[in-house]
Amino acid sequence: MRDPLIITRIFKAPREHVWQAWTRPEDFAAWFGTEAVEVPAATVSLDVRTGGAWSAEMHLPEGDTVHWFGEYTQVDAPERLAFTMNDDAAAPPYPEPVTVELRGTDGGTEMRLTQPRGDFTDEEMEQMEASYQGFFDAMEKLLASRAAGGRP
Repeated sequence: MRDPLIITRIFKAPREHVWQAWTRPEDFAAWFGTEAVEVPAATVSLDVRTGGAWSAEMHLPEGDTVHWFGEYTQVDAPERLAFTMNDDAAAPPYPEPVTVELRGTDGGTEMRLTQPRGDFTDEEMEQMEASYQGFFDAMEKLLASRAAGGRP
């Protein structure tokens, strides 16, 4: 098995707020796709329970739309979320889920995302990591605005 992509980020926010960023449609829409890509909140559906489905649309700057979908394979609030993820309805779902683990730390939350390698090339893995980093930069801004007086 080839090495998965693992990204660890520390957010200066309570674990429950990071969990909500992953599980509230309006929060998910705010960070998924980065600031350069629109994810209309009306296109986000998150049935956050084991076996529940999720979906979202990314409207890319050049006019294309990416339809993301998957299923939650594990939900253990507010510690662990595992889900399948795909943007090709004709392809079988990936057998290994993406996992997100949240651990409270002094003054914040450590988030560890693990994306299985699957059959992605090295170049695709590099692009995927850059995309996730952009997503999490946007998440960090969402969480900081919440800490500065936005809603919980």
